[in-house]
Amino acid sequence: MSFNRRTILKLSAAGLAAPMILRANDALAASGSVKVLAWGDYIQPNIAEAFEAETGITLELTTFGSNDEAESTIRANGGKGFDIVFPSITNSAGYIDDNGDSFFAAIPAGVNVDNVIPSFLRDSAALGGVFKGEQILLPFAWGTEGVTYNQAQMPINGQVSYGDLWADAAKGKAAFRQKSVIMGTGLYLDAIGEVPSNRMLDVYKSEDDARRVWGAITQWMLERKDNFGAFWNNATEASSAFTEAGAIIGQTWDTTGLLLNRDNADFVYRAPKEGIITWLDSFGILKQAKNPEQAVAFMNFMLKPETGGMFANNTGYNSAVVGAADFASEEFKTQFNEVYTSDVLGNMWWWQADTPFFGPVRDEFVEIITNA
Repeated sequence: MSFNRRTILKLSAAGLAAPMILRANDALAASGSVKVLAWGDYIQPNIAEAFEAETGITLELTTFGSNDEAESTIRANGGKGFDIVFPSITNSAGYIDDNGDSFFAAIPAGVNVDNVIPSFLRDSAALGGVFKGEQILLPFAWGTEGVTYNQAQMPINGQVSYGDLWADAAKGKAAFRQKSVIMGTGLYLDAIGEVPSNRMLDVYKSEDDARRVWGAITQWMLERKDNFGAFWNNATEASSAFTEAGAIIGQTWDTTGLLLNRDNADFVYRAPKEGIITWLDSFGILKQAKNPEQAVAFMNFMLKPETGGMFANNTGYNSAVVGAADFASEEFKTQFNEVYTSDVLGNMWWWQADTPFFGPVRDEFVEIITNA
């Protein structure tokens, strides 16, 4: 894979200006078309071709590189121009029109909603998937941030914890992204009663609560700054923290830990008992979709376990479809099943929709940690 979602996020709108149109042959074109707006690496040619061959529907695909770009495209067109859009579920509020209604329609009865992992569907309601009592977005893809550690150099008995980053054995050898570690460490401190935060949901509640919680977490971390080994902000830096800077434990993306494991089996990626930090992307049908029947067919195709496995192989992300991992590569399947047990899938900690004060206040404390 030559690019991934984190690379796509850096692309400019200019680089994604021209929509990529994928058409079936003329004999199949009579089945109509479906217009889709998706992340740049989500619908790769093998998925597009399989969809067209199976359904006879022409796929017209336009890609985007950020949630802001997708939202502005839909808003500029008054909710028209596409049948299906793939927003991050926490960005659903960006698709509310001037009358307070969503651009997305309720998920039609013909969509195979039962193919979505039940706990994801359940949790999606609070994240933006439900609007005015109706499901408007379905979980589609997800990724996590947990703990990667070298089990030969730092064996951990029992389930790993974010608190293990601060163990004596990790002095000078812990790696993390600053803006994430204050969330993971916060979950740990909440769990042990050190810094009550309602499982870190208080930082979204008000600016005063955010300052109270992050201030206490930052102070706690600074008292243990001897454990700081390496900071990372992208996938390359995260891997280098272990392979070059000598880190033996870190809070990392799932892809970082799994790639390290491929090269060295001593590295394992695991879900902390406090809850693995998770992002969730979704998809839904616009109210003004011109091709609603074809849109339902597209959603059902994307909700097939076989398609979910193809998606995982293409991107390295996880599919929200039940059984998708069984259709991924043997390597992906093995790693997935080792990390994502049923208990883990039922105990996700989801990134919430940002409140206006969230980013600026968090950045203040990130700077304090960085300069410590």
